[in-house]
Amino acid sequence: MMHNLRLLCCLLVTTCLTSSLAVAKQPNILLIVSEDNGPELGCYGDHSARTPHLDRLAQQGLRFAQAYVPQSGCSQSRASFLTGLYPHQHGQIGLATWGFRLYREDTPNLPRRLKAAGYRTGIIGKLHINPASAFPFDYHEITSANFQRKDLGAYAKNAKAFITAADSPFFLSVNYPDAHDPWIKQVAGVPEKPQTRNDVQVMRYMGIDSPAFRDMVADYYNCMSRLDTLVGDLLQVLERSGRSDNTIVIYIGDHGADMLRGKRTCYEGGLRIPMLIRWPGHITPQVRNELVSTLDLMPTLLQAAGATAVKDLPGAALQPLFQPGDKPWRTHFFAEYHTHAAAPNYFPQRCVRGPRFKLIESLLPDTIHPDYAKTIEKLHGDYTQQSYEESLDLNSVIHGARAEVRTAYQLMRKPPRFQLYDLQNDPYEFHNLANDPKHAEVLADLQSRLQRWRNNTHDPLTDPENLRKLTAEVRSVQKKSVARKHAWQYPKYLKPSAD
Repeated sequence: MMHNLRLLCCLLVTTCLTSSLAVAKQPNILLIVSEDNGPELGCYGDHSARTPHLDRLAQQGLRFAQAYVPQSGCSQSRASFLTGLYPHQHGQIGLATWGFRLYREDTPNLPRRLKAAGYRTGIIGKLHINPASAFPFDYHEITSANFQRKDLGAYAKNAKAFITAADSPFFLSVNYPDAHDPWIKQVAGVPEKPQTRNDVQVMRYMGIDSPAFRDMVADYYNCMSRLDTLVGDLLQVLERSGRSDNTIVIYIGDHGADMLRGKRTCYEGGLRIPMLIRWPGHITPQVRNELVSTLDLMPTLLQAAGATAVKDLPGAALQPLFQPGDKPWRTHFFAEYHTHAAAPNYFPQRCVRGPRFKLIESLLPDTIHPDYAKTIEKLHGDYTQQSYEESLDLNSVIHGARAEVRTAYQLMRKPPRFQLYDLQNDPYEFHNLANDPKHAEVLADLQSRLQRWRNNTHDPLTDPENLRKLTAEVRSVQKKSVARKHAWQYPKYLKPSAD
């Protein structure tokens, strides 16, 4: 009997040790998210960017050259990478500050699944999704957006407190306010030497330029430089904790810059982002050119953590791309747009891009896009508030641009049903080929793919009645003060299709 008791004890000890080793092998996860910036980093070939810490992170891991978000809006994008779903699937189709929300509070998400797998979960910076209770983080500090950049050193301090609080594996999401507007030139001496108009070039996807506009863009790059410094401080905290070697570090932007033809559009300037991943011992440093998405992060991290997978997610685990070599991967990427701040930005669109061509479909074609004038007005206002030396008249700058750029802005103001672009020969999307007979076959192929995707993902706006209801409801809400009191009904009439 004593022999059996000793054997049972040995088995129990062995089981406990095996279980402990399994937990020890679970990687920590540090997800770094910046605001309102595309791949304006040195490692992406942007000569205006001063980003040595992020460039070093890229050298140490994977840099995805073609990374995208499913919708170029803050709440919409953040809800997507935390649930692994498109906005039309999870329901956060507009800003949380305007009352938009998930269809269902019990939608599976990263912090909930990782908690179930034994992780401590934390978030520093804004969540910006409704309801916040759907995301059961154990730790949440700096809950505001902090666009005034107060006490920026607190991000690294809070990260240190969370990382070193226990030995169990952790998932920590750190969300910085840069490079969201206002584009503040310098905060607490950072950057040490701010850039000026003579140091930068305007993003080429805008197609316009002027000395006054470069003043504003220079401060955008100053925000990017400050972001890089803060990320460097965070990575130093991780290194000093002794846990860096067993930590997956991911850096992404939540969508493109808040510039003309950027944020709140389906253009490349709005959807394309930086995505860097470092995981020592598991990733061979390299550059990958596959079409990847922030929707791929949830299946990737759940697999890495040994957590329970979520069925039928549209994204794919990125693990096959961790090592060099050609791997089977998607050939097309899909994205969408609904609204941002209700009526002022509402203009639903869907898009698909392949290796070369991209198609954008406007669901309310040949109507004026309300965000067009709003964006010009906003940029002019941001510029004026910064008290630059010269005046900025964006309308005059656009009218003074070359013919193809003027045409592109006219089309942006009142989009047709379809826009087709050859990204190989026209990477900044200035020439709409949808009516070109030479590209009829390409157009038909992408139209077919886009419709199949909408059907397969149960896009509720394929139903004209849903589109009519959503349009009427969103257009009825013109101000944030009204939105905060408005009981949004769309989760009820769109949700059945989403389910």
